[in-house]
Amino acid sequence: MSTAADPSMARKASRYAPELILAAGCLCGLITFGPRASAGLFQIPMSQEFGWGREVFSFAIAIQNLLWGVGQPFAGALADRFGTIRVLILGAVLYAAGLVVMSVASTPGMMTVGAGVLIGFGLSGCSFNLVLGAFGKILPEKWRGLSFGLGTAAGSFGQFLFPPIGSILIDHIGWQQTSVIFGLTVLLVIPLSFMLATRGNASEPATKGPSQSIAQALGEAFRHPSYVLLVLGFFTCGFQLAFITAHMPAYLKDQNLPAWVGAWTLAIIGLANAVGSLTSGWLSGRMSKRWLLSGIYLARSVAVLVFIMLPPSPANALSFGVAMGLLWLSTVPPTSSLVILMFGTRYLSMLFGFAFFSHQVGGFLGVWLGGVLYEKTGSYDVVWWLSIALGVASAIINIPIREAPVARPALA
Repeated sequence: MSTAADPSMARKASRYAPELILAAGCLCGLITFGPRASAGLFQIPMSQEFGWGREVFSFAIAIQNLLWGVGQPFAGALADRFGTIRVLILGAVLYAAGLVVMSVASTPGMMTVGAGVLIGFGLSGCSFNLVLGAFGKILPEKWRGLSFGLGTAAGSFGQFLFPPIGSILIDHIGWQQTSVIFGLTVLLVIPLSFMLATRGNASEPATKGPSQSIAQALGEAFRHPSYVLLVLGFFTCGFQLAFITAHMPAYLKDQNLPAWVGAWTLAIIGLANAVGSLTSGWLSGRMSKRWLLSGIYLARSVAVLVFIMLPPSPANALSFGVAMGLLWLSTVPPTSSLVILMFGTRYLSMLFGFAFFSHQVGGFLGVWLGGVLYEKTGSYDVVWWLSIALGVASAIINIPIREAPVARPALA
């Protein structure tokens, strides 16, 4: 993300106090992350009401993950060019519209349009990635490190807060009304976005870096084996996270556990995620990033293995939530740090965007295969074991990554 030339210049981009900017951005992250993290709560009531197989719901949420990844680089570019506020407002409107369409969806096609297309593109325009970009542009330099950590943690707290509320609302007023309430909640991003307004940077000088075009930067990155391995490893992160988010409540319900267990497992993941992300960011500056990533992926596989081998119980489910939550978004700090280390900051948004796209392709397959294979086999066992195997594979392929800047003899 680009920043102004110095803190005083950056500060002039906003008339609001840093405290208000930080509070508004954290609330945006909390509000937009919460409904998405609660998606799995809607699977069983919707499938039972319309007689759908789980592959219908899974396909819609898979499309959501994919389009979020596709739209993110374009949303970031628009925010850089025209200012953050326009993108945040458009994203919030699309997100809310998707939740409303989802509430009236009675066919698989409508479900895919609402929960898949509209929410997917909406997330790309108003998720915490855009908020962190705004923080980088308009907050004084001394606030930025704190703001990035708090912005990510706020999204995690949204995952902690919304699933239990969603579960209670679904039980008392139904899934349709709950979806509409979530949609109205997302619209709160619109007034908050005015405190995150940036002017756009079309007239600003380019971020310091090598004299490369976008095509040259992409060619350099995808010819660099370490970057390719990093992008491939991030696929597993998306696969595991999206599968658990979408299917954990249904999986636990299949194990004859009450609905509150699934909701609170997702909530505990979100709370532990705040701790895990901040810890991972701290460790990324103090140890080998490739070994940190390798350890995270391996630990995830161990956590899943222990979880599926133990007898189902509320205690085991919540313990798994704590373990997986500590590892949930902990891959992001070392992944982004490695991109900066390899290539610098000039094309950071674009190059991390491709890694995020790989993450979302993994998310698409994790959610979709969860539904398809459940309908074919009657259980989620195959996807759990696939998740374990992918975690081990990512742990292995991150080890050869070279933690050094890419060689640029032609630009030296």
